[in-house]
Amino acid sequence: MDILFVALGNILTPMALLTLLLGTLAGMTIGSLPGLSSTMGVALCIPITFSMPPDLALILLGAVYVSSVYGGSITAILLRTPGTDASIATALDGYPLAMAGRGGEAIGMATLASLFGGLFSVVVLITVAPPLSTVALAFGPQEYTVLAIFGLVTIVGVASDQPIKGVLSAAIGLILASVGLDAFTGAQRFTFGQRELFDGVPLLPVLIGLFSVSQAFNLCVPRSAGVLTGKGPQLQGRNLPLWSDMKRCLRTLLRSSVIGSVVGILPGAGTSIASFISYNEARRHSSTPENFGKGELEGVAASESANNAVTGGTLIPTLTLGIPGNAVTAVFIGGLTIHGLIPGPSLFTQHAETTYTLILSLLLANILFAILGLWLCRYLVIVTKVPGAVLGPMILVFSVIGTYALRNEMFDVWLVVAFGVVGYFMERWRYPAAPLVIALILGPILEVNFRRSMQISHWDLTTFFTRPLSLTLCVLVVLALAYPLWSQWRRRNTQQ
Repeated sequence: MDILFVALGNILTPMALLTLLLGTLAGMTIGSLPGLSSTMGVALCIPITFSMPPDLALILLGAVYVSSVYGGSITAILLRTPGTDASIATALDGYPLAMAGRGGEAIGMATLASLFGGLFSVVVLITVAPPLSTVALAFGPQEYTVLAIFGLVTIVGVASDQPIKGVLSAAIGLILASVGLDAFTGAQRFTFGQRELFDGVPLLPVLIGLFSVSQAFNLCVPRSAGVLTGKGPQLQGRNLPLWSDMKRCLRTLLRSSVIGSVVGILPGAGTSIASFISYNEARRHSSTPENFGKGELEGVAASESANNAVTGGTLIPTLTLGIPGNAVTAVFIGGLTIHGLIPGPSLFTQHAETTYTLILSLLLANILFAILGLWLCRYLVIVTKVPGAVLGPMILVFSVIGTYALRNEMFDVWLVVAFGVVGYFMERWRYPAAPLVIALILGPILEVNFRRSMQISHWDLTTFFTRPLSLTLCVLVVLALAYPLWSQWRRRNTQQ
């Protein structure tokens, strides 16, 4: 409790509150722009945090993260153009509601559902993360090896709708993770004599290139010259749903928040998966499932509470185990390491004050985006009219400046441009970028801990099955591998 009070005092300073406000506004704006993801928003903000104290830097990144997930619902409802993939399911019922003259009511339900899911996930983060960090102290090389494998299997098998492409993307990430000096022998691997690669492929240029520069290229090509075309409906009617509708959706809000938090904890599962799972569960439990897709407030509530509940859930494995929950938290790890904060148990012991400042700032950020959302949603739609030919070059300039500022190396600039091109073609050919990024992060963890495990056990592979924690994680890996096969088998039986 002492640490919580100290963290609360850190947040209630004028500079922290201003940072929180600016981060929330920036996140809502980024989220409302189609094609600009939460990952890109957090990646763009990392260079801004270089000269900031760690607590203010994490407040900014956390506010951008949670508010950008919510921001996508505004254009999803008004213009049937989800700002982020997290709001795709929201558009299914939100846009018909807006066309029926209930756009204000749909925005109000999305805002309250996002607030509910976000606050629920922060409570889960506060209660689950500290005990999990204590369990993490018992982790040895064997456990970290299997945990890294579990993270890779999960994101390839669950997050990708095309597993083969997910596997190829992750394989590229693992190859890139092997670049640099061998941690055990000091030998050079795939450096081609470039001293800038001795420490491995730098993470931030890869992140900014794949998620920011690629979108800048995408916005600049002729087919994306205008971010949006045509005009959507104006906000009409009530700004908040009826109390009777809120009571009717309460079970859906709670169920979807639980689903979102659990899905968030799974490495790589992501907001869109949680959103669709919750949407389908809401329709399955509804007394009027035929209304879904035609303008049902319960569908909006299910999608938005789930995707915002993911935000806190993804930070649980990120902060306690150093395993990114999704692409956004992979970028978050980059922000932590820049400020000397290594994900793991030390965040809740040596850096507990900074960590709890981040967690409590997420609580306030959720409340703040709800207030601002109800007040500013009518005006945020204007941002969606920015032409891609203007927005793309702006993103490209900020990405290059931020990348160069990291190490003052032109090599990083060329690297970010190269990965921007790679990211652009990956998106066009529907290769997911998230497996590549997470494999790049998990690769060194997997290699170092596997080799340590083998040295300790004298190359006896049964060492992974003789320790209770390691054996439990091995079972989870098997289940994660079996789940896609079981889903495919069930789908075929249903079709027959």
